[in-house]
Amino acid sequence: MQSLYVEGDSTLHRLSPRAKIFSLFLLGIVLFVGDNLPLLAIVTLLTALIYRSIGLSLKESAVRLRPIVLTIVIVALFTLVVSPWHVALATLLRLTALMLFAAAVTATTTITQFMDEITALAGPLERTGWVKADDIGLAVGLVLRFVPEIIARYHAIREAHAARGLKVRPTTILIPLVILTLRDADNIAAAIDARGIRRHVS
Repeated sequence: MQSLYVEGDSTLHRLSPRAKIFSLFLLGIVLFVGDNLPLLAIVTLLTALIYRSIGLSLKESAVRLRPIVLTIVIVALFTLVVSPWHVALATLLRLTALMLFAAAVTATTTITQFMDEITALAGPLERTGWVKADDIGLAVGLVLRFVPEIIARYHAIREAHAARGLKVRPTTILIPLVILTLRDADNIAAAIDARGIRRHVS
């Protein structure tokens, strides 16, 4: 499987994984509490500069962000239909800033680091008996591993359609994509259980 991690020596690369995760959490709170458009625009610009500092080319950055950008634009347009323009613009800026910083964090943090930090942070919840910290860390790691794989599969299916001269429609792409993803999920779950990686309640 592919990885979202990018080798580098930027300031964000050197920052501890826990600090990055907490920064992302705090940024989300700040973005959705305030509604000052100039401030949101400044924060969005700063997150764009942070994302550019991790060392990705413009082309690779565009490829990584394109699916999420399209989703954000759709959400913003829907908001524009049901709400005033400034609310739609605020939504666009919030989601864009959050996307850029989240992309920068995932590009500068390895999956192992993510899993270790999430497992450690979920430790107090495990004491309640409701969850298993290791299982939460594993789930986060698998999601991060699946995201680039799903994006790559989407492009492969789309290119296959184009090569056959077929019109690209959401239904003709999403159905095979979902089937392939579910098949892989079943295979990975079976492999995890076979190796006894997940801890089961006795």
